[in-house]
Amino acid sequence: MKKTTSQKGFTLIELIIVMVILGIMAAVAVPRYLDSIANAEESAENAVLSAIQAGLKQAANDSLYTHGRSSWPTNPFDVLSERPVGYKTDAVTGDPVNVGNANEDGEWTFNTTTSQLTHQRADNSRYTWTYNKGTQNQTDDDASGIGTLGNRVKVPATQ
Repeated sequence: MKKTTSQKGFTLIELIIVMVILGIMAAVAVPRYLDSIANAEESAENAVLSAIQAGLKQAANDSLYTHGRSSWPTNPFDVLSERPVGYKTDAVTGDPVNVGNANEDGEWTFNTTTSQLTHQRADNSRYTWTYNKGTQNQTDDDASGIGTLGNRVKVPATQ
C-alpha cells in the first residue's frame, strides 16, 4: 500500500520571497505618497494665496474709487469673504485669535509682529510670506505706495 503525503501551505522560502517583494513595493510607494501629500498642501497654499492676491487687488481698487488712493488692509486675511480652514477667529468679534506664527497642523495666521502670513503643514513644516500693506501719505500722493506679498519661505525647523 502506497502512502501519499499532501503538503498544504507555503514553504519558508516562499514566504520570505513574498515579504521581500512587499518590502520593495513599500519602499517605492511610500515616498511617492509623501510627495503627493506635500504637493497637495502646496497647491492648497497656492489657492489661498491666489484668493488673497485677488482680494488685495480688489481692495486696492475699492480704496482708489472711494478715497482716491490705492491701499491694502493691515491684515491680508481681511480681504477674503471666507477665510481658509485653520484661520482661527474669535466667535464674537471676528478678530484673529492667534496673531503669532502658526503652530498647529493646518493652521494659518497673520503674525502682527513680523507682518508675515504663516502656515503649518501636516508634516510640521512651517512656511511664511512677508506682507507689506504699503505706505499711505495723506499729503503727498507720490510718496504713497501699494503693498507687496512676498514669496514662500520655509522656516527652519528650529523656530
